[in-house]
Amino acid sequence: MPDAMKRRSVVKAVTWRIVGTADTFVLSWLITKEPVTAGAIASLEVITKTFLYYFHERGWNRVKWGRG
Repeated sequence: MPDAMKRRSVVKAVTWRIVGTADTFVLSWLITKEPVTAGAIASLEVITKTFLYYFHERGWNRVKWGRG
């Protein structure tokens, strides 16, 4: 895979994580009415979802279905 494609994948992953965390922050703020609490939830979400994604990917690497 060319370097430009690898960089593109990294940028896409980072920007998607920013969008996802912003969504979590806004929803948390709307529900709790507390921006500090919303920030804490969004911060924790970044950490937990990074680990969850890693293990999700590792699990899918074991699945043979759909591979050429």
